[in-house]
Amino acid sequence: MAVLQEIVVLGLLVLCMAASVSAHSRHSHYTPPPNVIRLTDVFSRVSIGREYSTFFGGSNTKLLNNGSVANLALDKSSGSGLASRNKYYYGFFSAAIKLPSGLSPGVVVAFYLSNADNYPHNHDEIDIELLGHDQRNDWVLQTNVYANGSTGTGREEKFYLWFDPTEQHHHYSIIWNSHHVVFLVDNIPVREFAHSSSVYPSKPMSVYATIWDGSQWATHGGKYPVNYKYAPFVVSFAEMEMTGCVFNQTAIVTSCSMANPSSLDPVDGPEFVRLSKEQIEAMDWARRKLMFYSYCNDRSRFKVMPSECK
Repeated sequence: MAVLQEIVVLGLLVLCMAASVSAHSRHSHYTPPPNVIRLTDVFSRVSIGREYSTFFGGSNTKLLNNGSVANLALDKSSGSGLASRNKYYYGFFSAAIKLPSGLSPGVVVAFYLSNADNYPHNHDEIDIELLGHDQRNDWVLQTNVYANGSTGTGREEKFYLWFDPTEQHHHYSIIWNSHHVVFLVDNIPVREFAHSSSVYPSKPMSVYATIWDGSQWATHGGKYPVNYKYAPFVVSFAEMEMTGCVFNQTAIVTSCSMANPSSLDPVDGPEFVRLSKEQIEAMDWARRKLMFYSYCNDRSRFKVMPSECK
């Protein structure tokens, strides 16, 4: 009897371990399509120390390598974050991010644009949020778009990643111009949000990099809160890029100057007005293989689907 019980226990342990591993490995074996332009190699990188200032949690913020890398931490006392010194009206924005390893439920790492500081009641926002999970290394990518304070009707889409985001830095990027918003991971487009939508960010925004406690909603709708037994949770930001139209508050929007001029223009350049054939194919691959939630399919939230979903 004791031997039988031991066999049963061992069997359950093996099943649990297999389930834990498969939760990540079922996605990590995917290989993204080749021959997609590496936009992160096109633009120059900025000094985090010069171009960003502390947003919150200064004691949990550390600059390394002469200001080219920032480590942001979340512990019981506080999260932490950086904000760009300039505001931008369209452009290309990117960060190489290495996420905290180990158990991370409730932890939110965000790279995003927002103008909530200037427009508290009708702000715009473009979000890349990386949501910690109840299983090791099983982080989720959430993208979202707000406009004119439409936080109650967010346009969320969620994806699994095809790699372990805790092993090394990976690029997370945003294109925002008058034509569309595009979210990219390691230069693979995962989502395009066209300007034809009735909800579209249209006011200058700052760029933010943060880590914070999202226990109330981040992991399975708040089922799994942050466990500070595993703190501090440290995220590394590097290879930051901000190329576009720097907003000048003393001049009209159309007169703002370009930062980091390049032969490729992320605001009106032909490479950024529309996705290439290769980018469209890559985005189709990501959405078929890795997207597991889209607001366009959520009938419980929207009695009438938003116009861009039709």
